Amino acid sequence: MSEGKNGLSYAQAGVDIDAGNALVEAIKPAAKATTRPGVMAGLGGFGALFDLKGAGYTDPILVAATDGVGTKLRIAIDTDHLDTIGIDLVAMCVNDLVCQGAEPLFFLDYFATGKLDVPAATRIITGIAEGCRLSGAALIGGETAEMPGMYDAKDFDLAGFAVGAMERGTDLPAGVQAGDVLLGLASDGVHSNGYSLVRKIVERTGLGWDVPAPFAADTLGAALLAPTRLYVKPALAAVRAGGVHALAHITGGGLTENLPRVLPDGLGAEIDLGAWSLPPVFRWLAEEGAIAEAEMLKTFNAGIGMVLVVAADQADALSALLSDAGERVHQLGQVSEGAGIRYSGALK
Repeated sequence: MSEGKNGLSYAQAGVDIDAGNALVEAIKPAAKATTRPGVMAGLGGFGALFDLKGAGYTDPILVAATDGVGTKLRIAIDTDHLDTIGIDLVAMCVNDLVCQGAEPLFFLDYFATGKLDVPAATRIITGIAEGCRLSGAALIGGETAEMPGMYDAKDFDLAGFAVGAMERGTDLPAGVQAGDVLLGLASDGVHSNGYSLVRKIVERTGLGWDVPAPFAADTLGAALLAPTRLYVKPALAAVRAGGVHALAHITGGGLTENLPRVLPDGLGAEIDLGAWSLPPVFRWLAEEGAIAEAEMLKTFNAGIGMVLVVAADQADALSALLSDAGERVHQLGQVSEGAGIRYSGALK
């Protein structure tokens, strides 16, 4: 069939199956460290099995979420800061799951690259495993795709898929009413949204990723790569304590667009912008980009990564619980009659 022609191999086409196998072996210890009740099999099969009864559920409802990291990846690739970008991937998925009242159970990742660099990929996926461990989810599978011609050699993309569960009848939002208090949990930086604008601002300044950050004791690249905060365990603790009516993960769209997603028709929110201080990274971005306040609140988390809508008579107890769990809690305002977010004061 191939007489007169030189034989070709998959490796000559740019795909190294042996490197893929080596990566699976390299990440097995990190994945194993995320094992939790319910996991039935490790990496390597055609599919992953999970036992909901083994996880402690009697009448479960499954909840699924998927997301990526966006153009924050460009900074990670250009600076070779690869160790925490996987945490971002997990956080973007599991922080959404918990807003439904669900406990994350397991996670799968999709990693696509132009040329598989096993040590680099191991660093990335080890970060994914760490995000899973910190959120109580098991890393039970994934896909590594080596795609020459689709990506430049060192470029890669990440996507994540999280599945969680809750007992029937415990889903959120539920019971939101006028007078409920809004508790904001501080972010750890820009998280994983708005990076196309971040990169545009940095380009305008002419600064390189390796220069000292004007707003932090690190290089500019490293400071902007601070990983997305994982809110899962404190948020679930608050839900189980009672009095939480809704949670909103503040991602793309900021407070302006994400909080209304958990409010019933006819209800809105009043937020005091003086209830918290704008973190230095956002002050710097606002100044360098001449960004209007409304744009800041719609593009970035502006220092608030998660909002809990809670019963007014339990707000103090839940604030204390969240603070004891390590969260920086700000009372932002309250739910009010009339749709829309109404801001008072100014970001400071």
